[in-house]
Amino acid sequence: MSCHDTSEKTPADLKRRGFLAAALGGGVLLAPGITLIEVARAAPQASANEAVRWGMLIDTTKCADGCTDCVSACQTENGLPAAVSATSAQWIRLVEIKDHASGREQRAPVMCQHCAEPPCVDVCPTGASFKRADGIVLVDRHACIGCRYCMMACPYKARSFVHEPTTGQKPDVPRGQGCVESCTLCVHRLDRGETTTACAEACTRAGHGAIVFGNLNDPDSEIARRIRAVASTPLRADLRLDPGVRYAGL
Repeated sequence: MSCHDTSEKTPADLKRRGFLAAALGGGVLLAPGITLIEVARAAPQASANEAVRWGMLIDTTKCADGCTDCVSACQTENGLPAAVSATSAQWIRLVEIKDHASGREQRAPVMCQHCAEPPCVDVCPTGASFKRADGIVLVDRHACIGCRYCMMACPYKARSFVHEPTTGQKPDVPRGQGCVESCTLCVHRLDRGETTTACAEACTRAGHGAIVFGNLNDPDSEIARRIRAVASTPLRADLRLDPGVRYAGL
């Protein structure tokens, strides 16, 4: 389904479209003291436990050379195209990291970092980008107008724009041409009671154990214990976005 489907317009749809028309025509006019992030935070959110904060620990020292299991698992789980082109949506990408001082090279999977202070939410004019109470950052495809402000705001280049018509969609992971999308931490799995993501599951099954997923707020969880045991850091810690994804071995 396209993000710009005009069928069955409800009063809420018409109100939103009127707002968008004004925004696109002459800039978004907000009342004094009201900021874009407040508009975004007013977006409806799925039920989520605020006592939980989902996150990942990625140990780059355990990433096997040539392994793409996490990428393949993500594509299969979410109905993304297996053949990646310049315009294909890609929720996890493997990034080559080189320390120019030592010459040391590493690979690291990079996806949406699910920041506590997400800049993508801050700049979204419609509230399509929002953060759940459990820390997962998502995109409401029905509210997304494809402006791509969030893509420009993300310092991790973790969001993709859907250029092509979507085919073979999974019922739990609806996608739409003309929308922006990114890693959801397999929120559909979590909301039905599962406890891990497709990428972490595939990494464990392959015997690497490079990706640990869990509740960062639970001191007894595996991820919390691992973070206490090994030195880890978020990407671009200098930005102070408090990402839910941490990296060890960088």
